[in-house]
Amino acid sequence: MLKRIQTSLLEIAYEERGEENYLSIIFAHGFPDDVRTWDKVVEPLVAEGFRTLAPYTRGYGKTSFLDDAMRSGEYVAIAQDIIEFADALGLDKFIFVGHDWGAAAGYLAAILYPERVQSLVALAGGYGMGLPGYAHKPVPLDQIRAYWYQWHFNLEKGRITLASERREFCRELWKIWSPSWNFDETTFDETAKSFDNPDFVDVVIHSYRRRWDNASRDSHYKELEAKLVGEPKISVPTITIVGAEDGATLAESSEGKEQFFIGGYERRVLNGVGHFIQREKPEAVIEAVQKMRNVRPTVQSISN
Repeated sequence: MLKRIQTSLLEIAYEERGEENYLSIIFAHGFPDDVRTWDKVVEPLVAEGFRTLAPYTRGYGKTSFLDDAMRSGEYVAIAQDIIEFADALGLDKFIFVGHDWGAAAGYLAAILYPERVQSLVALAGGYGMGLPGYAHKPVPLDQIRAYWYQWHFNLEKGRITLASERREFCRELWKIWSPSWNFDETTFDETAKSFDNPDFVDVVIHSYRRRWDNASRDSHYKELEAKLVGEPKISVPTITIVGAEDGATLAESSEGKEQFFIGGYERRVLNGVGHFIQREKPEAVIEAVQKMRNVRPTVQSISN
């Protein structure tokens, strides 16, 4: 059932399953996606005694801004949205499961609010995205090629394309990013309804322009961003899962990040899986969450 709750800037629409006294998981989806991305993992986790909370990210679905606040797509804004969402629900601690934008926001939330994030499962994205200075780091040629859509969004033509052909464009991204996943049109259409949010284009375009320093930052998050300078280490136990066939953020982009985690870290690479890990191999996400309930993983990188 769809519920709504207010934070300082948003009325967040979200779905909730499980009992209030269960250990809570907050799921954060990415682009171009919505809460339907968690459908295959929610019920099994509820059956295992978890409470699941799946909010629609700013700019998606029925989530709306309360006023004329900047339609920022910065990852720090999304991280703060999740913390304020937890505040509104009265949650002191929770497991953070994030995919794509949600993964980037998860790393930032773990840095900024380690007392709130009990553990982190980050999907399809390694540490570093969203940190100040990321735009000026070298990008390997293969990743430059995979980021073609981001370069397109940094042109005015990209805004026009997204505004006028959002469903066609996003459907193509799904195909390219997860080449072995044969999704049906019903699956895509159910999620694509969320792209009709009136703030969708503004949030997406700002996110990808700000990521490469081609858009101004939202001054609302100035103090939080200052705490992210210098690649801070993460003390929250973390499992990062990437797909070997990911056509957006390549699997190798998450390599060599172990030094940034001091509370336990594990990186898993899934063969035959693309960008949408929770849709393509939900059991891998379920197992990771179950492990993070009580166990602190060791620092390692494995493939399977």
